[in-house]
Parts: sequence; C-alpha cells; structure tokens
Amino acid sequence: ASILFHEAAHIITAMAVGGHPSFGFDTFRPTVFSGIDSHIAPHKQFLFSAAGLTAQTALDEAILDIPHARGSAFERGLLGGGIGTTVFYLTIGRQGSVSDVDFMARTHALTKTQVTLIYGSVAALHAFRISRDPNYSNFFARGRPDGRTDVGVQLAIP
Repeated sequence: ASILFHEAAHIITAMAVGGHPSFGFDTFRPTVFSGIDSHIAPHKQFLFSAAGLTAQTALDEAILDIPHARGSAFERGLLGGGIGTTVFYLTIGRQGSVSDVDFMARTHALTKTQVTLIYGSVAALHAFRISRDPNYSNFFARGRPDGRTDVGVQLAIP
C-alpha cells in the first residue's frame, strides 16, 4: 500500500502539471514515466520526481501525528514501507537512469546531497519517534528472554 501510494503521487503530480504519465520498463524494472520533457520543463520534472517520497513522508507524518488507535499491522506496514523506500532511494537507489533522487538533482533545484539530507533527516526523525512510542513496540527489534535481541522480519506461516 505504501509503494502504491508513492507511485500514485507520481501519476497524480504528472497529470496535475500537464504531463502524460505512462508505464514501462527500464532495465527490467517497472517504471512510471512522467511524460514531461525535463529539458523544457525542469521544474515540472522536479515536482514529479519529488512527489513519491514527499507523499510517503507526509503519510508517515500524518500517521504519527493524527490521534487514533495506533500500532496495527497495516499501519506498521505503511510506516515501514515509507522509511524503507526512503532508505532505498537515499542509498542504492540514489543512482540510476530512473532514480527520483538523480532526476531531482538533474533539474538543478537541489543536489543529491541536499535531497539525501532533507528526506533522510525526516525518515530518521520518524524512525526515532516510532522507537520511542510504546504503541510500536518491537517495530525494529525484539528483546528475547535470554537478553539477546532479534532484528529482522519474522514470517508466520500457518
């Protein structure tokens, strides 16, 4: 759901700025293309490229700020997906022909370092807030009775 929200933000932004979004593949990776000529309208391309991470960050912020019953599995998935996608784009997904971070830097509005600092700091703050909220206990790690800690993902298969 988090990734679909990210991609929907790209599509909606492309249409809002007059682009004609399309779907395709780039080196076997499914990709949403903006339909915007970045040489003619770099500002519109910047908005398109920033939309996904910005929407996920705003969704995570809303989840953490709006009062509600916290801690459901779906909510944890949205938060984890938002932070995970941000970490991906700011590390190994930072380079590449269809990287959002790379496209933002190519418009000369921000450098890759500035994009990394902006989105990375917000994701780090969200992770800190999650780690301090008892409603999200065991979100990143789980203590064991023997004093050790489990970190990772556990799949329960019935």
